[in-house]
Amino acid sequence: MARFFGAIALFIRQILDELRKVVRPTRHELVTYTSVVIVFVTTVMMYVWGLDQVVNRLIAFAFGN
Repeated sequence: MARFFGAIALFIRQILDELRKVVRPTRHELVTYTSVVIVFVTTVMMYVWGLDQVVNRLIAFAFGN
């Protein structure tokens, strides 16, 4: 039983050691990364929407709607 609790204690110590290594982004980096993600997602959404419009028009043309 003591071995079980020792393993848990070791696991928690390792977690805390890893958390000390984490480098948090600065405010400027966070704003930059967030902006890049928003622009990228918006661009992909517009591309998919455009493809959807083209496919819809082709289907409408093909079936005479």
